Amino acid sequence: MDSRSISFKKRKTSRHRCVACYKMFNRREHLVEHMKIAYHSLHQPRCGVCLKHCKSFESVREHLNVPDHLFKGNCKAIFSKRGCTLCLQVFEEAIALADHKNKCQLSPPRPLGTSTQRNPSRSHAGSRLKAVALDCEMVGGGDDGTIDQCASVCLVDEDENVILSTHVRPLLPVTDYRHEVTGLSEEDLKDGMPLEDVRARVVSILCGGHNDGAGRLLLVGHDLRHDMSCLNLEYPSNLLRDTAKYVPLMKTNLVSQSLRYLTKSYLGYKIQSGKHEPYEDCVSAMRLYKRMRDQEHGCSSGKGEGNGLNSWKQSDLEKMKAEELYQNSTSEYRCWCLDRLSNP
Repeated sequence: MDSRSISFKKRKTSRHRCVACYKMFNRREHLVEHMKIAYHSLHQPRCGVCLKHCKSFESVREHLNVPDHLFKGNCKAIFSKRGCTLCLQVFEEAIALADHKNKCQLSPPRPLGTSTQRNPSRSHAGSRLKAVALDCEMVGGGDDGTIDQCASVCLVDEDENVILSTHVRPLLPVTDYRHEVTGLSEEDLKDGMPLEDVRARVVSILCGGHNDGAGRLLLVGHDLRHDMSCLNLEYPSNLLRDTAKYVPLMKTNLVSQSLRYLTKSYLGYKIQSGKHEPYEDCVSAMRLYKRMRDQEHGCSSGKGEGNGLNSWKQSDLEKMKAEELYQNSTSEYRCWCLDRLSNP
């Protein structure tokens, strides 16, 4: 064997492999830089077969659709036989998968009229905060109907009971009821609650009846900033649980998915086939939140926020093995599974 072959073999065997996503790097410092921007952690979505970490569940879905001969693995073949297409878990036996699917695939929410009104409260499980879901429907104001005005509001608790459901009297004359989407008409809104009264009611619910403005509930929804804007509502960002902005539920390029897509892909039923029902949207957002919250990710040294590698010197990081880098890395987002443990 000549010197060039020996040199090539040495370079090939000395490459550094990321233990999370399996990328290979020729130099340790390149692996370190990768780990600092990848934010690998126990909270990242990953393939149930090969355990490869991905940025989002959509990235996992793409990974599972790659033909096995191209990936040089058998993830697609195994998942097609023993994997749940909704939550992406993989099971040892087909019978276990069948039992799981009966629980994982949900039915559309029951009609609003069968729900009971109640007041939300703290959970009895330790100090965990209760969550409520919010959805608003807007009609159009202004000459061209492009000014969003709140026309209906719905709030539900974790058990899908209605806390508040009301039509809202718009501040400006309505020039577009957007009936095909909202199903609303002039008749529906003429006896609606004034916007300020609705806003005060929502704030009272979120603050537990107090007037101090301090949030006491987690607020769940899809594209919450839009709903909050039409209500002229402000709420602490650490208490928001937005299914449109939660990294594991976003597209592979970290662009938001629609609530309709998320509900079909992760819960197994269709919504918004015709007009949008605020109660249906509230329940679907809440179910998505609870599905993400109830994931088991094991113990983590960090709190699931920031990047623990930034607290280390570059020279110290370059001395670490790949496993040590992974153990000290943390997620760039706060995983919702942490909501089961304590207050945000």
